Amino acid sequence: MSADDEDKPTDAAPEQPVAPAAPVLRPAAVEPPSPDVAPVEPESALPGTHRGGFERWPTAPVGVTPTVTAPDLDAPLMWAPAEPSQPARGMAAWALGFAIVALVVAMFVGWGFPIGLVAIITAIIALRRPLESRTAAVWALVLGAVSLLYSAGWLLFATTRTDLLAVFG
Repeated sequence: MSADDEDKPTDAAPEQPVAPAAPVLRPAAVEPPSPDVAPVEPESALPGTHRGGFERWPTAPVGVTPTVTAPDLDAPLMWAPAEPSQPARGMAAWALGFAIVALVVAMFVGWGFPIGLVAIITAIIALRRPLESRTAAVWALVLGAVSLLYSAGWLLFATTRTDLLAVFG
């Protein structure tokens, strides 16, 4: 073919693409089971059913004859339950001690008010408990309140002397 032949129009129909040939399918070969695989028997249709083999339990049941005896009521108790302890007492005494210490500290410095707060809170708790001394708890409450007043007085005095509060000075 020459270059002139390529320029001339051709009357022939264009060629159709050829489809690839379909692969040939061969039937599947089924092999017989190997001799080390046991065939499934029809009686083991459900999962978990016994299919033979070891049927004896690993341990045999032990024969125990039950003996029923009545408890001996006259025997001493080996492990007797512990006696219930009585509720602790002394919260009012602690409150009174805190209140006295708070009052003594508040007479000299103004920073004794946390001890007075502890005394007041402990006295209130002691008043709510039934076995505490109400007299000691009331005294602790009163002395704690007085120690708070003394501490507040000291702190107010210290702030007026250092011009931290110009309202009172």
